[in-house]
Amino acid sequence: MRRRTGLVAAVIVAAFVVIVIVAALMFDDDAEREVELETGAATTSTGPASGDGERRAAGDDTDDPAGTDLAPRPLVIDQIPGDPPAVTASALDDMTDPSFPEPLVDPADILSGGPPPDGIPSIDRPTFHDVADVDWLDGDEPVVVLDLDGDVRAYPVQILTWHELVNDTFGDLPVTVSYCPLCNSAIAYVREVDGRVLDFGTSGRLHRSSLVMYDRQTESLWSHFTATAIIGELTGTELETLPMATVSWDDFRTAHPDGLVLSRDTGNPRDYGRNPYPGYDDVDNPPFLFEGEVDGRLAAQTRVVAVRGETDTVAIVQEDLYEERVVELTVDGRALVALLEPGTASALDARDVADGRDIGAVGVFVPEAGGRSLTFEALDGGGFTDTETGTTWDILGRATAGPLEGETLERVEHLDTFWFAIAAFAPDTVIATG
Repeated sequence: MRRRTGLVAAVIVAAFVVIVIVAALMFDDDAEREVELETGAATTSTGPASGDGERRAAGDDTDDPAGTDLAPRPLVIDQIPGDPPAVTASALDDMTDPSFPEPLVDPADILSGGPPPDGIPSIDRPTFHDVADVDWLDGDEPVVVLDLDGDVRAYPVQILTWHELVNDTFGDLPVTVSYCPLCNSAIAYVREVDGRVLDFGTSGRLHRSSLVMYDRQTESLWSHFTATAIIGELTGTELETLPMATVSWDDFRTAHPDGLVLSRDTGNPRDYGRNPYPGYDDVDNPPFLFEGEVDGRLAAQTRVVAVRGETDTVAIVQEDLYEERVVELTVDGRALVALLEPGTASALDARDVADGRDIGAVGVFVPEAGGRSLTFEALDGGGFTDTETGTTWDILGRATAGPLEGETLERVEHLDTFWFAIAAFAPDTVIATG
């Protein structure tokens, strides 16, 4: 039932090329592949994952794809498959089908971003490497970290930029890790609702310049940003979100030498390490395909750290946090602390991800450990200390030395995102000051 083609106005594609791709055209022929991704010429699609949910590993060596070196074979994590498709009416085909519940957004506000459904292919059968086997990441490259009960995995942004969704499994928990380059946000969800396991693909559409996903079981449309089905059979259904952090590769491999790293063996080779959106996070750029008024308190493309509570949403300007390195904030009456460690590159700045300017890595935590409240200060040589015990902490909230060594701060879900996005989805957002 899936429609593989759509009405993509030439003016939309031209606008995107002007805004996002024009800088890439100045470099070399590789830019052609970048344009193909965004205009829908690269349309490899993938199906749902399969497996029995058990973890196994195949760690012996094999020839690398180029046949020039011996490379470790990726580790296999057997996946919990999504339930069989049971599509009665597809929001991919018709967003106005009368059988759907009342949509949460106006279908006219759902715009084509260029590629058709699955034109940007999700990763449905992820494989991983041990940290020690990864030699293709620079130390300051950003990786998205998901830690579930000590099962810790890094998803390099150089891969997520080209795929946007990874359907994965942690033990008996099916999850989806998502990354939206256009709104600069990474969010993880539990992909199980009322006993039904979903898996997600890219719809090729945008809402307020944010990724719109679809589930393969009902072909309902979902907002990446709100984790909610917005049009289709499952309208109004919400996914549980999971705290993540985007940190440097150096930070991750130091903190978790036994962690796993998403492999570039995705089944859909891309120019990993290359940024198809060079210069996109320039604060003077307009967001792509964003309609409506931008909240004028900040420039649209200002990087912010946003914490969403039940009633409050608070944003910190990332440049301010970079200067202060520690900012205390209150969300829903709860005291929190935001920490920033320099040394992580922007994935949306330079032609190569590793060459992006330093924007730092952010963590948001409940400032309590060892049965007491803590007050944090940044250390000149990196890391943080609390004034109550003198314990040293890292950007992932781990006590690395001192009286509380071995303790871990409670992580709080936050978004590293652009101001236009959080202000559009949460217009009452309060801007915190240091």
